[in-house]
Amino acid sequence: MDEVRAALDVLLDNGADEQRITLLHCNTEYPTPMADVHLRTMGTMREAFGVPVGYSDHTLGIEVPIAAVALGATVIEKHITLDRSMSGPDHRASLEPAELKAMVQAIRNIEAALGTADKQPSPSETKNIAIARKSIHLSQPVAKGEQIAADDLIMLRPGDGIPPMRIDEVIGMRTTRDLSKGTKLQEQDLQ
Repeated sequence: MDEVRAALDVLLDNGADEQRITLLHCNTEYPTPMADVHLRTMGTMREAFGVPVGYSDHTLGIEVPIAAVALGATVIEKHITLDRSMSGPDHRASLEPAELKAMVQAIRNIEAALGTADKQPSPSETKNIAIARKSIHLSQPVAKGEQIAADDLIMLRPGDGIPPMRIDEVIGMRTTRDLSKGTKLQEQDLQ
């Protein structure tokens, strides 16, 4: 980290625009063993130096750069080759064109999947809310005027009735009419 700070200081002291700097985490072994990758270092670097981080990859395959993007890498550097059997230190840890295409597609998918930090229903799942959630139903018949007990209730789909989070309110209420087993409780059924 001291060497990274020193290198960054050289750039900044000589007029480099900090807004245009991205630090790339890297292991220089070709190919890098998985246990030596340490992708979490990117977060340490981002926090310590206050600039975006990326990853320069020398592992075999495409999964580590994809994981780096999931951990916040804004730049990926990966060697490519037309033939991994060519001589030289880089070819063995490089991607052939079809692998590069697969890596880029996977990274684009991960970028899309990361979405936002807001916990809200996505547009694609909004239509499923009533189907996926549950409502309070009767597990057995309850006659008009009877008090509802916990044993009378079961949580079933769909979720367009009284929600399960209100079970404590429902227990002890009385029915306004005769209700059969399986009835999805509604406000008008209770008093």
